[in-house]
Amino acid sequence: MQTQKLTVLEKIGFGAGDMAVNVVISSMFLIVAFFYTDIFGLEPAHMGILFLATRLIDAITDPLMGMLTDRWKSERFGRFRPYFLYLSVPFGLSVFLMFTTPDWDYGAKLVWAYATYILVTIMFTSVTIPYISLIGVLTADPQERLSANGYRLFFAKIAAFLVTSIVPVLAVAWGGDDLARGYQLAMGLMAGLGTLMFLFCFATTTERVEHEVEKKPFGEQVRLLLKNDQWLILCGVCFTGTLGYVIRASVAAYYAKYYLGGDEKVISAFLTTGVVAAILAMVASTWITKKWCKVQLFRWSQLAVGLISVVLYFAVAPGDFALAFVLYFLLSFVVDLHAPVFWSAIAEAVDYGQAKNGKRVSGLAFGGISFFQKAGMGVAGFVVGMLLTGFGYEANVAQTPQALAGIALMLSIIPGVFHVIMGLLMFRYRITDTYYNEMKAKGLIQDEGPEYVTEAS
Repeated sequence: MQTQKLTVLEKIGFGAGDMAVNVVISSMFLIVAFFYTDIFGLEPAHMGILFLATRLIDAITDPLMGMLTDRWKSERFGRFRPYFLYLSVPFGLSVFLMFTTPDWDYGAKLVWAYATYILVTIMFTSVTIPYISLIGVLTADPQERLSANGYRLFFAKIAAFLVTSIVPVLAVAWGGDDLARGYQLAMGLMAGLGTLMFLFCFATTTERVEHEVEKKPFGEQVRLLLKNDQWLILCGVCFTGTLGYVIRASVAAYYAKYYLGGDEKVISAFLTTGVVAAILAMVASTWITKKWCKVQLFRWSQLAVGLISVVLYFAVAPGDFALAFVLYFLLSFVVDLHAPVFWSAIAEAVDYGQAKNGKRVSGLAFGGISFFQKAGMGVAGFVVGMLLTGFGYEANVAQTPQALAGIALMLSIIPGVFHVIMGLLMFRYRITDTYYNEMKAKGLIQDEGPEYVTEAS
């Protein structure tokens, strides 16, 4: 019987996969809106429509990818790892193309933005759904899953740190007056790093657990998921939390540039402050959940985000660098205390569905969560574009007091409302470690199931 204990190297390798994923996630959350309006040259409203329209593709590709991972398995490499090997290079290339600005007229550039953003979306789905599903077969031990997710989210924030701290600075250093060229080269470097991290994840992880996958029609899988009340709660949590996170993260560069009056270095420093706080939150969350209920941490941290958001809006005046940096650090730290808990909870909600309904739906469950995350990203991007337009924002000019107030609201109170909703939703979530272990003790879920060992080659 193979041990369910993960080695440190395997946890690092698992984390490297999320580092690759977050080359895209971090750019989409933190810099792509700013890139499209202030560098690429899109109108904010057109950008918002782009973000929302692209999510319609996810309604098709996400469930299809989830079903594919359920139905196909490589005898040599396992069910999920082969995608990292075969799709890492196309994934990196798509990121490079998204940050390429052709010297065309506005209409042609808009078409290019749609084509490359859609390509990134498809490639992102193709590697992300296998990746977020991987934790369910690395180990059957919930504490090891939580620990692995701590590593995962730590490395995710390292990727965010690189994107926020290095990309704006390298864009200036490598592009000079041609910032479009600078962003292309800087994000090309990040894309190459993402490719290498996926290959490292493939080489260092092992799929230990093989859950029996029943060949169920799509409609039946959907019906089973709709009966899984805990999975539905996580879908709502994912959607509302992503809305808040992306709205705040997308506007952070605008806040640093226009509300605080900073240059590219200040933008980089402000974004990096949030990422450093999030990295520390990953470490703190792993430590706190060893001593305190992880579900309670999730609930109360997100309610606290709402309070801190109100303080940030009313306490910081335009140009008030010191207080803005301090409160943004605090806000970013508290926001991300929940993250390791959420991503380990998905696998447990899948097990809960098996215990409740007697049938297991895994691939579509993870694909559904991915869809709600990207739906939140799309809606948030649309909201950002529409709000910027509504507040009277214009790229690369001095902003009106109304636009500045709007940018401040979009960094603080508006996303804070969504985090409060997320925290309140978690009061209906009941799969604590104690509850999960009781299900296992009663034999209601697979513990380790039939096992197989794949070659980590």
